[in-house]
Amino acid sequence: MGEVIRLLADLVNEIHDILDKILKVIGIELSDKALHFILFGFMGMFMFLAVNAVFKRISKWSISAISFIYTFTFLAVLALSIEIEQKITGRGNMEFNDIVAGLLGFLALIGVYAIIQGVIYYLKRVYKKGEKSKMS
Repeated sequence: MGEVIRLLADLVNEIHDILDKILKVIGIELSDKALHFILFGFMGMFMFLAVNAVFKRISKWSISAISFIYTFTFLAVLALSIEIEQKITGRGNMEFNDIVAGLLGFLALIGVYAIIQGVIYYLKRVYKKGEKSKMS
C-alpha cells in the first residue's frame, strides 16, 4: 500500500513538474497555489459536469443508486485515510487489502439490504394483485 501511495505521489509530482515547465516555456509564471487553484478549478468543474449528468440520469431510475455511489465513495476515502493514518502513526499495518476488505463488507451488507428490499417489493406486488382480484 505504501508503494502505491509513493507511486501515485511520484506521478502527481511528475505531472506538476511537466505543467510547470510547459507554463514557463510559454511565458506564464504561476505560484504553486495559483497552479492548484487553476487545476482544481478545471478538474472540479469537469468532474461536476460529468457527475451531474450521470446523477441526473440515475435519479430518474433511483435515488438509492445515488445514495449507494455517495456512500461507497465516502467509505473508500475513509478507508484510505485510515490506512494512511496507520502508516503515519505506526499503529496498525497499512495494507491495500484492508481497504478492499472494508469495502467488500459494505457491498455484502448492501447486497443483503437489496435482497430484503426486493422481497418486500415482490410481496407488496403479490398482495396488491390479490386485493385487486378479490374486488372484481
